[in-house]
Amino acid sequence: MYRYDEFDHRFVQERVQQFRKQVDRRLAGELTEDEFKPLRLMNGLYLQLHAYMLRVAVPYGVLSSRQMRKLAEIAREYDHGYGHFTTRQNIQYNWPKLEETPAILEELAEVEMHAIQTSGNCIRNVTADPFGGAAADELADPRPYAEMIRQWSSLHPEFSFLPRKFKIAVTGAARDRAAIKVHDIGLQIVRNEAGELGFEVVVGGGQGRTPVIAKTIRRFLPERHLLSYLEAILRVYNQLGRRDNIYKARIKILVNQVGAEAFAAMVEEEWEQIRDGTVDLPAEEVARIAAYFEPPVLEPIEEPNRDFETKRFEDPAFAAWVRSNSVPHKVPGYLIATISLKPAGGIPGDATAEQMDLIADLADRYSLSEIRVSKEQNLILPHLAKADAYALWQALREADLAEANAGMIGDIIACPGLDYCNLANARSIPVAQAISQRFSSITRQHDIGQLTLNISGCINACGHHHVGNIGILGVDKRGEEFYQITLGGSSDQDAALGEIVGPAVPADSVADAIESIVETYLTERNEEESFVEAYRRLGPAPFKERLYGAH
Repeated sequence: MYRYDEFDHRFVQERVQQFRKQVDRRLAGELTEDEFKPLRLMNGLYLQLHAYMLRVAVPYGVLSSRQMRKLAEIAREYDHGYGHFTTRQNIQYNWPKLEETPAILEELAEVEMHAIQTSGNCIRNVTADPFGGAAADELADPRPYAEMIRQWSSLHPEFSFLPRKFKIAVTGAARDRAAIKVHDIGLQIVRNEAGELGFEVVVGGGQGRTPVIAKTIRRFLPERHLLSYLEAILRVYNQLGRRDNIYKARIKILVNQVGAEAFAAMVEEEWEQIRDGTVDLPAEEVARIAAYFEPPVLEPIEEPNRDFETKRFEDPAFAAWVRSNSVPHKVPGYLIATISLKPAGGIPGDATAEQMDLIADLADRYSLSEIRVSKEQNLILPHLAKADAYALWQALREADLAEANAGMIGDIIACPGLDYCNLANARSIPVAQAISQRFSSITRQHDIGQLTLNISGCINACGHHHVGNIGILGVDKRGEEFYQITLGGSSDQDAALGEIVGPAVPADSVADAIESIVETYLTERNEEESFVEAYRRLGPAPFKERLYGAH
C-alpha cells in the first residue's frame, strides 16, 4: 500500500490550511457562494439539496484499517453516523457542516487521505480493479500504475482546468472489473508478442446523457511511455475539447466528432513531440512505486482445506456466501472476500460508523489490515485464508453484513438520487429498497444467477444504469417520478449499453416490471446462460411482450 512521502504530506497540509481560510471568508460574507463554489469543489465539497456533501478520495479503492477507522470516526463526529461508498471507489458524507469541513480534512490528512480530485474539471480519482494484487487471473497489479497517474496528474498545470471532468481506470486482468470502456481513458495491462508489459489504450467512453463505449486507439503502449502518451491524449483534448457547451465538453464527444482513427493520429502526432522527453517513466521510478505494492508474503496452504469444505457442506448459508462473495486468490488456500453493503431493504453503499469499525477490526484479524472499495459500492478483504472464512462470515452475519448477493440482483448499484442530489429528477433509494425486498430470498437470487441491476436518479448516470444488465433511469413527467428501463448493458470486457425496452413506468410499478423481466429470463434461458447472454440471444421482443403486451 502506498505511503505518503514528504511532498505528499506538505501538499495535503497546505491545501487544508488554504481551504480553512477560504471557509472563514465564506462564513464572514467576504466570498459569495458563486465565488466560493470553485474553491470548495477543488476540495471535494458539493452543495446538495439539504446540506453540503463531502466526497473523500480513496485512490484506486485501497484503504488501510487505520484509514477505515478514521472514516468511521468522521461519520460519528461530523455526520449522521454513516458514510456512502460510491461507484468511483470513494466515500461521501452527506451532512457535514461547512464550518467543520476544514477540521474533517485535517483529520483525514492525519491518515494520509484527502478530498482532492473528487470534483471539478480535473482528472478525478483514478480507479482500478478492486482485486488488484490478489486476483488469480491477473496479468499484473494495476495499482502501481494508478498511483503513478495520481502523482503525475495531481498538480499538472496542463490539466488544472480541463473542458470537463476526466476519468481514468486501469485493469490488469483479462476480465475487466474496472469498467475501463466507460471511462475517458481506460488502460488494459497486456503483453506483446515479445513478452513485454504494456497497455491497450481505450479512449472516449462515458455515460451521462450521451453514453459511449470507448474505442481502442493503441493496441500496445510500452510501459515506459505510459505518462507521455496520457499527456498527449490530454493535450489534444485540452486544445480541441469544447468549452462552450457543458453537455458536449467530454472527450467522448470529441472522439465521436473526429472519429477514433483521426483522434488516434492527432495523439500520435502530439506524442512524437514529447515521447522521449522528461515525461517518460523511468524504470527506477516504476520499481520505486511498485515496491509499495509488493504482494504480502502468504504461505501457500495445502488444498483442499478440510475444515473450510466441511463448513460449506454443513452450513448452506455459508456455502451460498462463499459461492457469490468470494473469488480465488493467486495464493493457494486464500480467497478474496466481498462484504456486501446491500442488505435487503437497505440503502446501497451505506455503512454505519459501527460497521466501518468492525470491518477495520476484521481486516486486521483476517486480511493483513487491508480493505478495498469496489465500483459496485461494496467493501473487499483481499487476503482471506480459507481457514478463517467461516469465522469471518459469522462476524459479518452478526453485523448484518453477510448478504450472499455479490453480483446478484440484490447487489444493486444506486446513486443517492432525489433524496440528496439537486441534479436528480427522481429518487433512487426507495426504488432500490423495493426491488431488494422483492428479491430478498438468497435462494431465489442464486437461482437467477449473475445479474447486475443499476439505478440512476437522473441522466447524469451516477448509478451507471446504462451498463447494468437491467438499468433503471428516473425521469420527471409533469412532476411525477417515472422510471425508464434498459436491458442488455454490461461494463466488463464485453461492455455494451443497455437498450430502452419501452415506455417509462411509474414508481409503484418498478418492482413488478423487474419481476416480469426476471420471470421472462427464467422461462426463456438456456442451461447455464446468464441474463445478459440470454438477452443478447433473444433480443428485446419477449421482454417487451411480457412487460407491455397487455397494452
